[in-house]
Formats: sequence, structure tokens, C-alpha cells
Amino acid sequence: MAMPKKDTRLITVDGTTFRWRVSHRPAYRKGDDRAPLRFVVERAEEPGGVLQVSLPCARPDNWVGERTIVVRPVLVAGCVRRAIEQGWDAGRPGPAFTLSIAEDDLTPLLGEAPEYLVPFLWGMIPEGGGIKDLPRATQIWPRQAEH
Repeated sequence: MAMPKKDTRLITVDGTTFRWRVSHRPAYRKGDDRAPLRFVVERAEEPGGVLQVSLPCARPDNWVGERTIVVRPVLVAGCVRRAIEQGWDAGRPGPAFTLSIAEDDLTPLLGEAPEYLVPFLWGMIPEGGGIKDLPRATQIWPRQAEH
């Protein structure tokens, strides 16, 4: 099954062009408020099999303050290469190939240590940062009293 083309980005990995996007909807598990950050990949021309990648951090829109990362093209390319090594055939239709990335896999895939972000009420704070690292608000309006 091909993924929708809306909101996708193109990336070329080892001579093949792929289309990818971060999943729009969270996939919560029963009894668990944490939805992992996921993205999907398929060949841009003649799509066949879809790759689903699950990362070891939460989505940026999580409400429990779990740390997250920005999905960058270097991470997508590394995951595509790893999936191909593990047997994903992007040209063969069929069920989605699932690749679960562990915490220890992020540094080799990115080529550097990951930069985590923590969602906060008004933005994202770099892990280990503080309130001074938030974007500056120009004005905060008080809540109007209801009559």
C-alpha cells in the first residue's frame, strides 16, 4: 500500500530516490500515554514495500514531557540503509517492513550524539536546558474573567 504524497520529502539514498514523512497521528497503546515517534519511507518511483521506523523517543506533541528529537534526512538515510541490510525490499509490494531503532542506534545512524528536546508549554527546550532557552514571548494576555 502506497503512502499519501502530501507532506512528504524526497531523499536519495545510494542512488535510489525515496519519499518519507513523519507520521501525522500518534499511535497510542492501550494504557500507555506515550506514543513513539515514527516515520514511513517508500521508493518515490514505482513504490513497492513501505518501511515503518519507530524511534526510541516520544512525538513532539506528547503531553507528558517525554524527550523527542528532530527527524533529519541523515537519520532517514541511515534507517533506510539499515532496513535494506535487514532484508527490506523497497520494490516488492507486501506488508510494511518495521524497523525499531534503539537508543544506542541513534548515534551511529546520525553520525553524532542526538540532540534531544523536551516539549514545554511554549515550545521546546534542549535537554538539560532551562526556561532561558525558550523562545521569547512578546506578550502574554491574561485570561478574561467570564461574566
